[in-house]
Amino acid sequence: MTTRPARLLVVEGNVREAREAYRQGWGVTPAESYAQSIRQLDEAAICDIALPADEGANLPDPAGLASYDGIFLTGSALHIYQVAPPVTRQIELMRAIYRSGTPCFGSCWGIQVGTVAAGGTVTANPAGREIGLARRIVPTEAGRSHPLLEGRPAAFDAPAIHLDAVVLPPGDITVLASNALTPVQAAEIRHEGGVFWGVQYHPEFSLGEVAAILRRMAGQLVAEGFRREPQDVARYADELATLDADPGRSDLAWAHGLDAQVLEPRLRMTEIANFLRHRVQPGRSARGRA
Repeated sequence: MTTRPARLLVVEGNVREAREAYRQGWGVTPAESYAQSIRQLDEAAICDIALPADEGANLPDPAGLASYDGIFLTGSALHIYQVAPPVTRQIELMRAIYRSGTPCFGSCWGIQVGTVAAGGTVTANPAGREIGLARRIVPTEAGRSHPLLEGRPAAFDAPAIHLDAVVLPPGDITVLASNALTPVQAAEIRHEGGVFWGVQYHPEFSLGEVAAILRRMAGQLVAEGFRREPQDVARYADELATLDADPGRSDLAWAHGLDAQVLEPRLRMTEIANFLRHRVQPGRSARGRA
């Protein structure tokens, strides 16, 4: 019997202007880049893209959501506490995803949408922005045995770019990892029959993609004190891009304190691989889709 490819939905979190700015810096939109990352792990996967931030977007109905084997939520430049249609449409879509029962995974903005749709609260992180890399993410006691973090060491770093964070978790949440800046770095949320896995960091980001984002944010990073001059941001971004192209540059890896958890793509994307293995594939088998 021929195995049918996994059919996945990637939900883009950005409005059109932000998507096009991202494309100018990186060559593709966040959702397109996310789909590329997924296909590094499952080259046969079919990835559709939804654009709920856009007015009049053609979004799946409940039956359409249930027809997917898995759903992914990207990051976003939006703030979920700034109530506006591009935000509220995404929250309503997430509520529908929960009700559909389709396995769902989200990065950064994704975990924030998953939280708010289930009744939790997200605000600007009182500890400030986490930019470039989230350092020393530590699994909780529950996280050490949870399949989302299977294969992660006792502490690890991951690409991360966010100002906002979960400050009041929803009722049925299991926090799986945290670090000094962000108490909820990874979590499982159960709501209305659905199960969501999410992380506040970006396992889908290569260091090259991080570098492209930092270059666009150079003025903001200087204003916030992360670097003294724009050229300092450019130099840092260039070194990350060099490491992305040549992970064997042990001098740069040492200078930036990076190991295989960030430098090796399959290790960096551990959570996405675990979601595909433990949530998407079993669901396909149970529903006769494999």
